[in-house]
Amino acid sequence: MDSSIFLAVEAALPSIPRTVALLLAELDRPGAEGLDLQRINQLVAGDPVLAARILQRANAPDFLLQRQVAGVPQALALLSREQLRGVVAAVPVGGSLQAVPGVDLRQFWRYSRRVARQVRSLAGLVHQDQTAAATAGLLHALGELAMVRAEPARMLRVDALAGPLDPRRARAEQRLFGHSYAQVSAALARHWQLPATVIDALEHQHAPFDSDSYEPLAGVVHLASWCARARSSGLGEREMTVSFPAEVGLALSLDIDMVLQQDPFDWTGAQDRH
Repeated sequence: MDSSIFLAVEAALPSIPRTVALLLAELDRPGAEGLDLQRINQLVAGDPVLAARILQRANAPDFLLQRQVAGVPQALALLSREQLRGVVAAVPVGGSLQAVPGVDLRQFWRYSRRVARQVRSLAGLVHQDQTAAATAGLLHALGELAMVRAEPARMLRVDALAGPLDPRRARAEQRLFGHSYAQVSAALARHWQLPATVIDALEHQHAPFDSDSYEPLAGVVHLASWCARARSSGLGEREMTVSFPAEVGLALSLDIDMVLQQDPFDWTGAQDRH
């Protein structure tokens, strides 16, 4: 895979307009002696692109850290108000419906948040780093946006087989191109100098226990992604049972009921209000 074509568009990956506006307002509050890091973390943790940018800044060489930062809370604690504002102000927003052709950005952002929450919960069950897990879950599909931005016409071939959040999407991309959004997400994370634990989870998310790889964090991303995609595709109980990635669940000692119990969204409601 030639990652350069995807890295060439990474600066244009869009953020959530409302989140950017709220963050800038928070950072510019007059008379505020200190930053409300809890409030800022809540906002950033729901925006994949902003989270990636802030982690990229915190892992920059000028901080001379002995250990790379895997989570947004730690990154926020490192950055000054001015540094944070610089990152937020530089992020393009996805206010236009054409920001990423063919992708419903609101749906994509909701999906990413759901996966991040479920990955964090599942990671706790299998004794994995929940901070790195939440980051991997939030960023796991950013490669999809980069692929569509870089090669919109080519990606129409994938759309004909499986939509952006279809559970079969990665398999269709792999068959057509020899790579999927998983490898592109990992290439972006590597470019942003994120920790190896996060990069490996992204890279191996579709085959966490194949051949020589044994990546439990990738396994929980795989399960959470399956759950959110299957739910959003409207699969019924029987279809969910049939499509459950049992081999991944078995390797992690997680059955389908355990995975579904960690789903943060109430799918009985008519609309996601998160």
